[in-house]
Amino acid sequence: MEILLLGIYSFFVWLIFFKFKWLPWNTVSQVTVAIIPIVALTVLILMLNVVAPSSADVRVFKYTVPIVSQVRGRVIEVPVEEGNRLVKKGDVLFRVDPTPYQLTVNSLKAQLVGAEGSNEQLREQLKSATGATAALRTRIDLARKRVQQNRELAETGAGNRFDLEQAETNLRDLEAQLATSTANEAQVRAQLAAVVDGDIASVAKIKADLANAEWELEQTTVLSPCDCYVINLALRPGAFVAGMPFNPVMTLVEADGQVVALYNQNELFNIAPGNYAEFSLKTNPGRIIRAKVDSIIWAQGMGQMQQSGTLPMTGVLAAPPNRFAVKFDIDERDREVLMAAGAAGHAAVYTEHGKMIHIIRMVILRVGAYTDYLVLKLH
Repeated sequence: MEILLLGIYSFFVWLIFFKFKWLPWNTVSQVTVAIIPIVALTVLILMLNVVAPSSADVRVFKYTVPIVSQVRGRVIEVPVEEGNRLVKKGDVLFRVDPTPYQLTVNSLKAQLVGAEGSNEQLREQLKSATGATAALRTRIDLARKRVQQNRELAETGAGNRFDLEQAETNLRDLEAQLATSTANEAQVRAQLAAVVDGDIASVAKIKADLANAEWELEQTTVLSPCDCYVINLALRPGAFVAGMPFNPVMTLVEADGQVVALYNQNELFNIAPGNYAEFSLKTNPGRIIRAKVDSIIWAQGMGQMQQSGTLPMTGVLAAPPNRFAVKFDIDERDREVLMAAGAAGHAAVYTEHGKMIHIIRMVILRVGAYTDYLVLKLH
């Protein structure tokens, strides 16, 4: 852009001093002609750096998602391919042999049927124990009356001692039977009283084991958690996955990423969220991508002070101030542009000030984007 402006300026100098000779071409005019572009371009560039700051360090960041199998087993299918092939959220990444997990589910379902049958048996046992206890209480009342009657007869001499002892023995036997029946009833009631979510403990445990087994069976089919690209795919059918959190079997790179531009600290005072921005990437020569400023990340590593037992050290030389990142929100029409993770480029933010000269920054950015077509190598 500077060369273009100099070319226009030179054209007008030629017209004024050589073509129409409106002014004399002497030492004063020569010095003036030389000083004007230097001062004007310097002022223009300094103003642009304030009202439309640019950055030569644009970076595309994308989150990666390591995929770890939740279960262990032999891989039987890997239907995805790595490379520039988008995997939609919910697509199958790979499958583990589900046979042992299906067998566990079938076994627990059979146990659940038996446990629910045992639950009904316990209820019948409770009814029987309750009835037996009530019957024993009635017989005990009758036996107590007979003991009392035999005691009165023995005291008056109308009855013999043997009948009294026999009645007392029968009463003790019935009381022992009542204690046993009461204990059995209490045991059955305790088993029925141990309820979890409406089921007795044994049934609830089997249901919990069954739910876990069904979840593990579902995990034998691993689905994509996002719209991503598969990177570093070495998994093949026949491989064995261990089901450990520190053993990823593939890596996904999210389709949507973040684009940030790094600015020097004194370039940020006019930038605000919502400002119009443009950037170009070296992977997309000639393409200008529109965006808005989403936010400024007001933090960087030099501002972090971790807890420790040592005093901060500044070093022999003062560390240069780090830059801050300006995060962009890409325009809807440009979100389909392929932005590779790690791509670099140039950017410009157009603030609310000096809008008349924003066009110059736009031209400079576009000229730079087209120069990305040049591959300057000698081999």
